[in-house]
Amino acid sequence: MRRLLFLGLLLIAPICAEELSKHFNLSDSALGGFDPVSYFQNRPAKGDEKWTATLGGVHFFFASSENRETFNSDPEKYLPAYGGWCAYAMLDGDKVEVDPLSYKIIGGKNYLFYNGFWGDTLKRWNKKLPKTPEAKLVGQADKEWKTIVSE
Repeated sequence: MRRLLFLGLLLIAPICAEELSKHFNLSDSALGGFDPVSYFQNRPAKGDEKWTATLGGVHFFFASSENRETFNSDPEKYLPAYGGWCAYAMLDGDKVEVDPLSYKIIGGKNYLFYNGFWGDTLKRWNKKLPKTPEAKLVGQADKEWKTIVSE
């Protein structure tokens, strides 16, 4: 039941467990192998395969067994927003790869951003803040994400 609740909270739109991996930004693992709990410790760290948790077909690696247990006790808290896709690109409903070290915790949720050849979208996001409240940006991205996962 806890997993179904978690999946229902997967950033606005409900997704069944079998479909979690369909919407998650994956290479070999979620977050490019970074420990999802470590973001909330203000130091994103690479996870280790020896401490793995799998949820809905998505593999998460952790820097320690303690972090894995923390995740397992409340997975919805540690999942990245929008399945790990770029929050800035999600404003337009686009799934864009991220730099796992470019992130921002907003309202207790981890939002990831692209940072590469085309620029730093976390800087672009923050540049919008004087004119647009962050809650409005998140609401817009949430709406686009809900459309994506309902397709």
